[in-house]
Amino acid sequence: MRSLFHLLSHLRNYTGFVAGNIASNILMVFFSVVSIPAIIPFLNILLGQQPLVRTPPASPLRFSNFPDWFNYYLSQIILEYGEQRALLYACGLIVGIYFFRNIFRYASLFFMAPVRNGIVRDLRQSLFDKMLSLPIAWFSEARKGDLLSRITSDVQEVEWSILNFLEVIVREPLLIAGSLGFMLYVSPSLTVFVFVLLLFMALVIGGIGKALKKQSGEVQDRLGELVAQVEETISGLRIIKGFNAEKYQSAKFKRSNDAYRRLLTRLLWRKDLSSPLTEFLGVATVAVLIWYGYGEVHSGKISVATFIAFLYAFFSMIEPSKKFSTAFYNIRKGMAALERTDKIRLADNDIREAPDARPVRAFESEIRFEQVSFQYQNDDKYVLKNINLTIPRGKIIALVGMSGAGKTTLADLMPRFYDPVGGKILLDGQDLRQLRVRDLRNLFGIVPQEAVLFNDTIYNNIVFGMENVRREDVIRAARIANAHDFILQTEHGYETNIGDRGNKLSGGQRQRLTIARAILKNPPILILDEATSSLDSESERLVREALEKLLQNRTAVVIAHRLSTVQHADCIVVMRAGEIIETGTHAELIARQGEYRKLVELQGL
Repeated sequence: MRSLFHLLSHLRNYTGFVAGNIASNILMVFFSVVSIPAIIPFLNILLGQQPLVRTPPASPLRFSNFPDWFNYYLSQIILEYGEQRALLYACGLIVGIYFFRNIFRYASLFFMAPVRNGIVRDLRQSLFDKMLSLPIAWFSEARKGDLLSRITSDVQEVEWSILNFLEVIVREPLLIAGSLGFMLYVSPSLTVFVFVLLLFMALVIGGIGKALKKQSGEVQDRLGELVAQVEETISGLRIIKGFNAEKYQSAKFKRSNDAYRRLLTRLLWRKDLSSPLTEFLGVATVAVLIWYGYGEVHSGKISVATFIAFLYAFFSMIEPSKKFSTAFYNIRKGMAALERTDKIRLADNDIREAPDARPVRAFESEIRFEQVSFQYQNDDKYVLKNINLTIPRGKIIALVGMSGAGKTTLADLMPRFYDPVGGKILLDGQDLRQLRVRDLRNLFGIVPQEAVLFNDTIYNNIVFGMENVRREDVIRAARIANAHDFILQTEHGYETNIGDRGNKLSGGQRQRLTIARAILKNPPILILDEATSSLDSESERLVREALEKLLQNRTAVVIAHRLSTVQHADCIVVMRAGEIIETGTHAELIARQGEYRKLVELQGL
């Protein structure tokens, strides 16, 4: 229920619309309830049983004696103009009442629409913002497709179930209460009889709906798996086709798809039972009610017209009861979807900023690792063990070693993508955990191994995340990165859309755009994660030239398997199994005849 209360807390942003919805519903219910007694004189005239009141009531017109005054005026119309004219007035009254009833019904929906859509927007935005704030380690434990399902289809399910319940939570109970109030006023004994029957209906419907929430959670989980498989297939389509694995992938998806269909079918069978079951029980109740009411009419306790109005009031309750029971079923289904979104909303962020975090604007002297160790969550194995390393300002530090040595993880600790589980990292003598995260990351520029680009223009990909940037600075950065010439050859130059993940560009072009982005940011510290490892010779030459310009008078941490790219580094750090085993220049390490020399010989340098 805490999840539901959190969702409904968004209502405070739409108090005006909520107030309008409630007021419209109250007025709609008022006219709905008024329409019930309004049919009594209509029926009395048709049945020839309308009593003629020739003298006005003794007391002034009040709500309590409104029927007496109404009968008096209707009698005057009958006496003066005849029953046909009176019937015309009665029909006009009913039409007028229903006109205003539906005006306010539409008004209630009009005011509810921005509330529903606004809450969904707020929920989706809060989930997206929370994902942006979560540490990278959290995403290593989650499937991308499942996360997409939670922020799209699960949020949509919340709209169609829980937020649909908001439309009926005020209107339908008021309609039911108004109808019950009239019925109680007309015949308490009949109303008590109806109440007992309705209580039986509620117990039957409630018993059927108990398992709905659990089944809904299973359905949403299965849908998340489907979306994850689709995302994986799209991402790995080249490999799937290359290995002729289309049938394998299709069969795998078919198994999940069939399982989802079976679960969803069982869920819909149970959910769709609510409306017909409610209607059947309602009709059965009416049949019993007519049998019981016949005795009341026959004994003279109630007139035929009043009993028909009583039945009309009861029928007026059936549709709201059906909608309310359907909404009750749906809210169980929606709660399962809402709880799935809680995996994101309530996720714990391990990268916390200290309450007294200090600002940092510049990098003055060095970054120092002191006895730093790191391991991933739910993994007993240490990725880094007792790392001691100093990175002086203005120096190029190369991290080398076999795959899995911990090079990338070590670099990721500096901008606090992760926090060490042991030891500390100091920037100019200050623990990174005592600095403002945003300020710290502003000191770094990152050129990853796989170019990370977005489905946007070339210009926006270079400017990404930076404000108040001049166009001439963007062009200058592109020139330095050897990207300007190929950009001008594209269809719309800097305004060319590069497609999903930049798939309209070659690997070298994508890499040069990420370098241009880093040049434009002009950070004091660069992290180059195997930036040239996947390029052809010509592209590598262009990228290498761009990097040489980028590295001038700058601190850099370069991660590379291709040792030819780091021979001129000021210090080469050799890593193995999460530990530093050698440090020194290229010449010093070659002379030591150690691990680095073995790596060099393996690459034939």
